[in-house]
Formats: sequence, C-alpha cells, structure tokens
Amino acid sequence: MPPRTPSAEILTDLILSLFRANNATLVWGDRLVRPFGLTSARWQVIGAIAYADRPRPVAWLARDLGANRQNIQRIVNDLAKDALVTFETNPHHRRAQLVVLTEAGKRAYANAIDVWNPAADALAHDLSADELTTALRVLDVLRARLAEMNAADDSADT
Repeated sequence: MPPRTPSAEILTDLILSLFRANNATLVWGDRLVRPFGLTSARWQVIGAIAYADRPRPVAWLARDLGANRQNIQRIVNDLAKDALVTFETNPHHRRAQLVVLTEAGKRAYANAIDVWNPAADALAHDLSADELTTALRVLDVLRARLAEMNAADDSADT
C-alpha cells in the first residue's frame, strides 16, 4: 500500500467517522420523525421543498440536496402517494412538474421541526459554537472538493 501523508491519514479516519455518523444520524432521524409519517430521507426532501424560495422540479431538488435525481424522484413519488406533496404545472418545462407541499406536508414538516429543535440542542450539548463552526467549514470544503472531483469524473466519462 502506498504511504499516506499524516493529513491523508487523519482525513481517512474523518471519512470513516463521517460514514458512521451518517448512519447513526439516519437511524436517529428516522426515530425522531416516524410519528409524523416521515423518514430521514423524506424529511430531507420535504425540508428542501420547504426551504426553496419557490416550487422546484425534482431535478432541482436533487441538485440542492446533492443527491441522485432518481432517488429523489422515488421519494417524491412516495410523498405524493401519502398526500404530503402534490405536483403543479411548470410554466418553464412541460414535463418537469413542480413539487409543492400540501397542507399535510406542511404540518408534518412543522411537527418534525418542533421535535428537531430540542433534539438539536441536546445533540449540541457541550460543543462550542467555535467547534461546530470549524467542523462545518471543514465539511463544506470537503463537500465542494468532492463535487469538483465528481464533476470532473462525469465530464471525463462523456
């Protein structure tokens, strides 16, 4: 195995820890929002819809979430079956309908946020704002670099 720099060694440990934290977060999130008919994945999609400045098509939601369009389409279809979202005509594109929260979807999201706020406070306990800001900055840099690498790989594949 080729040698790694000390930074690459620590980054490897960080990435492995991120994988574990992601899995634990999904399990925790599923339990947190289960009473509202949501999963972590559904909550993420509903959150993207709620935070958007205007209704968006599935492809835009996927881009905003950094996710695969097909996965987001599947989740949106499930949300539509449960009457948490509906579709509206997109004046800019005939086939790419806009995804909109229904009243039930807005209630489910509001309920999720109501349980999230105290849960986030508990999770952040004993972590300083500086520590969390540093972690956020590092993750943002890694995400941006990975996005650049993925875009370069995608263009090389075509």
